[in-house]
Amino acid sequence: MVDLTKEMADLMSALGRPQGAQGRTLMFVSAYDGEGVSTVAREYARCEAAFSKRPVWLVDADVRRQGQLDTILTEEARFGPPGPVSRATPDGSVFFTLTPKSRSEQAQSDAHLLIARPFLDKRLWVTRLRDDKIEQGQRVKLIAETPYWQVLKQHAQTVIIDVAAFERADHAVHLAAQVDGIVMVVAEGQGDINSRVALKTALEQAGGRILGLVYNRARATIGSPRRPLRKAPHA
Repeated sequence: MVDLTKEMADLMSALGRPQGAQGRTLMFVSAYDGEGVSTVAREYARCEAAFSKRPVWLVDADVRRQGQLDTILTEEARFGPPGPVSRATPDGSVFFTLTPKSRSEQAQSDAHLLIARPFLDKRLWVTRLRDDKIEQGQRVKLIAETPYWQVLKQHAQTVIIDVAAFERADHAVHLAAQVDGIVMVVAEGQGDINSRVALKTALEQAGGRILGLVYNRARATIGSPRRPLRKAPHA
């Protein structure tokens, strides 16, 4: 267990609260795997939910490595007991699609693959992609433009998006213009400064707004030094 309550309280203070009736979307991203993005996003969601008047959503947008909900389920002392499984979309829209589409006569829309469970007395909602329902040969692909984020933040104070590291997929670049702000996470002793600059530049060129940077002093367990990122990989 990693407790970042103080650090996340400082980040909340720096970012401020959403203004107006509509909530906001914040994306957390790093250049490399193992820099603690999922931990930071999860801790930020927990801290903001503790003080929010409206629900906070933690959306696990790392479509190939779903782990947020499973991790939270093991930390009941901090997140409380989970509520029942629910739909994770207010209007049926989602931020991904399956390719190729199912040929089954009983095929359902992509929305049925995205579920959510509430924690902290329904102040925090955490999503999960039901990858067990994906057919063999199908691939999950993020949608470049979708109403999902705009619709969801009408029902939330903040929508926190945990996205794959830039070295593994360029999902963050695809989502950059669709979110209200981006927080970069940098781990101590991992990678090189040029890769972080490359990520920041790619996000800004895609229309993203960098709101801040979290310096994670917890060292990741990685077997070999990280190489500079030469270009954004494709999903």
